[in-house]
Amino acid sequence: MDNDSFNKPSNDLIGDILKEYSKTGGMDNLKGAGKPISEEYLTGDIFQHFQKIAKDAGYKPHWLKLQHEIRDELHDIAKNYLNGEKEGLQFRVTKVNDKIMQYNKACPPPMQKGLVRLETIDSAASRW
Repeated sequence: MDNDSFNKPSNDLIGDILKEYSKTGGMDNLKGAGKPISEEYLTGDIFQHFQKIAKDAGYKPHWLKLQHEIRDELHDIAKNYLNGEKEGLQFRVTKVNDKIMQYNKACPPPMQKGLVRLETIDSAASRW
């Protein structure tokens, strides 16, 4: 077996993108460039550090965006239901339940929530 079989070229798409971005000057004025890395980032759990950095950068996970969409939609449906406007609300509840199922697949298990019904929409809106 020759050594060339171990050194086959690979596709490093992210590496290629970063090299190209760096060539065009995209890496020149990054926040914190040239400063030492905090000791906090070099100790402890890597995943927790990633979450902290992502949060500091303003990243929101998909499930959190879904949670906000569901909450807003439930409040709007509850308001319409209490005002007596029942036209099309059952269809909207069905669509919200689809989003809740997506949310439950993506969020941490302790944060999962049950499906909602039109008859109990007010209490469901307050839970979200």
